[in-house]
Amino acid sequence: MAHNTALGAQGEELAAQYLQAAGMEIICRNWRCRYGELDLIVRDAGITAFVEVKTRSGLGYGTPAEAVTYEKQRRIRRLALLWLTEQDGPWQRIRFDVVSVLLAKTTEPVIEHLEAVF
Repeated sequence: MAHNTALGAQGEELAAQYLQAAGMEIICRNWRCRYGELDLIVRDAGITAFVEVKTRSGLGYGTPAEAVTYEKQRRIRRLALLWLTEQDGPWQRIRFDVVSVLLAKTTEPVIEHLEAVF
């Protein structure tokens, strides 16, 4: 379990760096409430994006993005609404993104940003 936690933390750090390099502003990292956690919340050209980061060390169980199931999407939407209610707003434009991070031992990390995927 510790390995998976460290892998996830490394993937989230790489994802945050990737998004910042692309010109996005990190608003919040690892926002938690009793119902769950939002990995990254970013501002991108006036849009608030809720970003789920999925990291894997191989493709044996599919791509990292494939791990964002319909149930996970529903949970992220509900958490986003809770986060938005805590903010001053107005939050007129939002989207839900996924950042897929593949950390294979023999290659450089492969990062893919999928915008507005659910």
